[in-house]
Amino acid sequence: MKTIVVAGGCFWGVEAYMSKINGVIETVVGYANGTKKDPTYNEVCDGNTGHAESCLIRYDEAIVPLEKILNKFWGIIDPTASNRQGPDIGTQYRSGIYYTNKNDLDIILKTMDEVKGRNSKPIVTEIQPLSCFYDAEEYHQKYLQKNPGGYCHINLND
Repeated sequence: MKTIVVAGGCFWGVEAYMSKINGVIETVVGYANGTKKDPTYNEVCDGNTGHAESCLIRYDEAIVPLEKILNKFWGIIDPTASNRQGPDIGTQYRSGIYYTNKNDLDIILKTMDEVKGRNSKPIVTEIQPLSCFYDAEEYHQKYLQKNPGGYCHINLND
């Protein structure tokens, strides 16, 4: 199993979308790359923790390569939007790719270069090593499975 963490606005939709990819074994929503240890949802929403709402993805590289996961991710975000995705605004809604394996960086940068070529505005998606990840509260996990009519800014039919 390999792991990558992505942030693309509200984590409910990112998690629901990523969990549908063949080869993705597990998804967990949570808070990544902030400064506060074990933050709560309300603390992250206040914008003072530095965390991004994120989705941790565990996947089987023999079934789905990282490049495919990242290409799907780039397709559901606006990589030129700073601290927002869709109607969600705030630093916690910034886009990011947080890697756990330094060897993945070349693949991440390659996919970003492809995205740059399709955009006239600068890409602002963070690309950083994962410094921390805290699971979100249980009611956020698989939220859209539990609440099929729940809010989602991502087209889950793609």
